[in-house]
Amino acid sequence: MKHTWAIVAGVGLALATAGVQAQAAQVRTSAAPAPLTVSAQGFRLNGKPFQIISGELEYARIPRADWRNRLRMVRAMGLNSITVYIFWNLHEPQPRVYDFSGQNDVAEYLREAQQEGLYVILRPSPYVCAEWDLGGYPSWLLKDHSMQLRSTQPQFMAAATRWMHRLGQELAPLQASHGGPILAVQIENEYGSFGNDHAYMEQMRQLVLDSGFTGSLLYTADGADLVDQGGFPDLLSGIDFGTGDAKHSIALLKKSRPTSPVYVAEYWDGWFDHWGDKHQTTDAAQQEAEIRSILEQGGSISLYMVHGGTSFGWMNGANNDHGAYQPDVSSYDYDAPIDEAGRPRSKYFAFRKLITQVTHTTPPPVPQTAPLLNFPPITLNRSLSLWSALPPPIQAAQPPSMEDLDQAYGYILYRTRISGTSGRQTLSFAALHSYARVYLDGRLAGTVDRRLGQQSLDLNLTGSQQLDVLVENSGRINFTTALRGERAGIVDAVSLAGKPLTGWQVFPLPLASPPANGYQQQSCTGPCIYQSEFTLSQTGDTYLNTEHLGKGVVWVNGHLLGRFWNIGPMGSLFLPGAWLKAGANQITVLDLNGGPEVTIEGQDHANFIAPRPESTAPPAR
Repeated sequence: MKHTWAIVAGVGLALATAGVQAQAAQVRTSAAPAPLTVSAQGFRLNGKPFQIISGELEYARIPRADWRNRLRMVRAMGLNSITVYIFWNLHEPQPRVYDFSGQNDVAEYLREAQQEGLYVILRPSPYVCAEWDLGGYPSWLLKDHSMQLRSTQPQFMAAATRWMHRLGQELAPLQASHGGPILAVQIENEYGSFGNDHAYMEQMRQLVLDSGFTGSLLYTADGADLVDQGGFPDLLSGIDFGTGDAKHSIALLKKSRPTSPVYVAEYWDGWFDHWGDKHQTTDAAQQEAEIRSILEQGGSISLYMVHGGTSFGWMNGANNDHGAYQPDVSSYDYDAPIDEAGRPRSKYFAFRKLITQVTHTTPPPVPQTAPLLNFPPITLNRSLSLWSALPPPIQAAQPPSMEDLDQAYGYILYRTRISGTSGRQTLSFAALHSYARVYLDGRLAGTVDRRLGQQSLDLNLTGSQQLDVLVENSGRINFTTALRGERAGIVDAVSLAGKPLTGWQVFPLPLASPPANGYQQQSCTGPCIYQSEFTLSQTGDTYLNTEHLGKGVVWVNGHLLGRFWNIGPMGSLFLPGAWLKAGANQITVLDLNGGPEVTIEGQDHANFIAPRPESTAPPAR
């Protein structure tokens, strides 16, 4: 049956690929002129002056049931467009296996945006950054150890071409030239901050066109000092900058592109949080003044973010600040005008007022928001030791990475026996991505944390012992050339007392869903999975308070909400009401700290923890 299935799947793939190519070709040959054009005076839509007033709003960070609500909130703020990243790793989780269904039905998301009176600025580049795991690249690309992401390398371009053509089948028909909402398409994302290979950028421009996006205005976006490195002389160059940098960045753009209109492709009206750092807030009054100035002078703008939402599941990325690894929290609230739970902040109303004053138009009424739920603590007293839920091991002489084993996210356990060594000895990793707990005969011996620049751990050995290294993929770097080496797990040699360790058992633990069986009402130590049911008389959005937990993840009714960690700054996880049920609900918690039981409650606000001093990474060197 397995071989028969493979043959049928191969035939189906060939037919599907032929269909994609045929439709893409049809779109390319039937292209109409782009309705949005550009001149030194600004944009024109169908020949009439048009000012882009947009905000980043990402389908992947909003439960599908809430798409319409968020779109209406955006329209009611006075925006006429949304800007949308496309996340390759969501849509092609395995090579040539595509998913545009359910939460991933981005074409439906864009249709709903149009129905709510919004145009779309599309960002389909294979690379998105976005504080998203590996910048949106699927991790399976890195199974090929010679792969050069974001380059003209043939095997990379072959995968990117296949993906973009498939995406074109979904979205090219939704260009405004065909009656859809898409006005403009970004070729690449902040490439000037990554490299200067103009041959690569030319290939990317042609790939966007070959994928069917011939009826839209094409553009690039970079920091204002990098538009020459990341852009094209004959295309619109948008600029990206944050609060307080408007005057300087716009002056740089006008110097470099004197005949180009001002398009602020990303105005950072907030910022994101890293584990172990303080919670980020920004100056709303200065943002209001800068947005007003840009619009009054005829410029166009996209607010990044208008609503951040949540990097659900394992999808958070990580920054790379001069070599320092900084993983992002699951919340992508971003201090945006619309908070993580979809409620308008005071800056929402301030921005709405200024947009109304500048454009002399009255937006739709602001939608009402329901109160968030509080519910009493839930005690999860059924537990399962992670050690009891291991899959069959894979034998390996050297420790393979997650990607080597076709694993994208979660945890991975490496086990070996050590003997002939006693006393205090050093366990060293050439490279470990990104956080590990090390056990000797099942007892925690210490941790190795990439955030803190740690690559080794001193062990007290007593002869023959079982060594377990439980590694978490804490989020792959999404920025700079460092992403090219972002395999997860143990990604290079391991040594003990200066001698290589070989002969490993490896247990992949992707944990796309928690174990279904085996829970018992008994005490649990080490990494433990807890489960319980709770009953609600009504549903609604809420936050789960996680400040009393250790480190791990939470599922509710099968939905992986994201990560918690008691080092802060996040002490809660957003739980959408759309994922709850009136009546019985199931909650599952993986906590590496273990203990007799876990207690967690729902509250009507996000919770923040002051980062502990010992959790702060050392200054980058």
